[in-house]
Amino acid sequence: MSIRLKLLYSYAAMLLIPLIMMIITAMLLVVVFRGDFQSIREQLHSGVGLFENQNVEHTFKELKRTSEKNPSILADLTYIADIDQELQLNNSKLVVRKDDALVYVSPALKDSDVLQQLPPFKHPGHPEREDAKRYGQELLEINSFDFNYPEQHTGSIFVITTINPLVNFTQKFFPILFIILLIILIVTHTLLTYFVSKSIINPLRKLKNAMKRIQSGDLDFQVQITSKDEIGQLSIAFEQMRKQLLESIQTQVQYEENRKELISNISHDIRTPLTAIRGYVDGLGDGIADTADKKQKYIDIISSKAEEMDHLIDELFLYSKLDLKRVPFHFEVVDFASFLADWSDELDFELGKKGVHYKSDIVLPQQVQVSIDRDKLRRVFSNILDNCLKYMNKTEKTISLHARLAGARVVIEITDNGAGVDAEALPHIFDRFYRADPSRNSYHGGSGLGLAISKQMIEGHGGTIGATSVKGEGTCMTINLPQRRHKDGGYE
Repeated sequence: MSIRLKLLYSYAAMLLIPLIMMIITAMLLVVVFRGDFQSIREQLHSGVGLFENQNVEHTFKELKRTSEKNPSILADLTYIADIDQELQLNNSKLVVRKDDALVYVSPALKDSDVLQQLPPFKHPGHPEREDAKRYGQELLEINSFDFNYPEQHTGSIFVITTINPLVNFTQKFFPILFIILLIILIVTHTLLTYFVSKSIINPLRKLKNAMKRIQSGDLDFQVQITSKDEIGQLSIAFEQMRKQLLESIQTQVQYEENRKELISNISHDIRTPLTAIRGYVDGLGDGIADTADKKQKYIDIISSKAEEMDHLIDELFLYSKLDLKRVPFHFEVVDFASFLADWSDELDFELGKKGVHYKSDIVLPQQVQVSIDRDKLRRVFSNILDNCLKYMNKTEKTISLHARLAGARVVIEITDNGAGVDAEALPHIFDRFYRADPSRNSYHGGSGLGLAISKQMIEGHGGTIGATSVKGEGTCMTINLPQRRHKDGGYE
């Protein structure tokens, strides 16, 4: 069953059940206070007995029975006065008329205008009920019946009741009020059902349409959230799901593009040494290397190209494992100033043999603690230096190291005076297989993965790596590593 039908049925029940209960309760109350339905019907037909107060009605019926069985007692003014006192306790008064003369008038009705407007005698047993009218400041209702005194004198008994205006209005207009109440109840529930169902159905319809768009592969839209109720929360969750699904698909597409690019790059970089190996092998087979020296030279070149391919495969394998988070890091907390000083001494010796001028400026306080994997961090430094030397085109070659603290991080800067990198190429130098040379030749050698591997390793340390460069002047590689914290929140 749809939510719409459930709501309609539930509100229909809300309408019908109270209405039925109201009718049943009204019937029970009528039976309790008026007797069976037959007597009520008779009273409605006779027009007698419909008093606000049951005591007045009882007294009125008693007077009527007395007029039928023993009318002579109604000439006893003492009896009449006693009846009047009972009636006055219930806001009613008594008037007795014999022929055309008023033989008894309740003291409360002396000089009242109602005495001049009493209905005339018609015939014995005739009941009379007049609608409530305003006499002076009071709203009065006259109920009467006619009878015969002994000796054929005509008589009339009048019970004049002070009516509550609200009760009178309710009695008079009860059918209209009931119909209006019923109409209001129906209209209210109908409107309530319509607006409530609309507030539920419309958002659900929007979610249904959004689901159809997702099924058709369209994720480039936004779910409108118009409320904060349960459906609004569902819309928020649906919108989050749509965003995550869109991001997942975009990531998958990017991964597929990267995979294709990776295959293309691998094919390109492996093809170059492989082509050279095949050429030299063919040269040996064709007898081009006709001397021992030429044969040895060809073999050395083949070995070098094979080693280059082996290095490329190792680099690719390492990068893939880093990308998949499958390379374990063996961290240890070290005095970073001492670590850099030791590495700087080794670097000074190695670069000196290559004719490169090296200078260092390690401005770090003692006992600056950093958690690192020594081997991987040295691999990062080695990759950076390889790139510095590879693209060094100056006669006087210079490489410098600078280390300092910047808040909670240690900053290491490695600067060279090489060829530099174009501004357009600088953002891509950490991409795998990227070379600033658009022709992608392998004049400088290398796998094209060194800086990509370095970035993965630095990020594995919780740090960052970046580069700045001026074409023709040189490049600066900047590494940021976090210091190790004390348990109290400070830094060691």
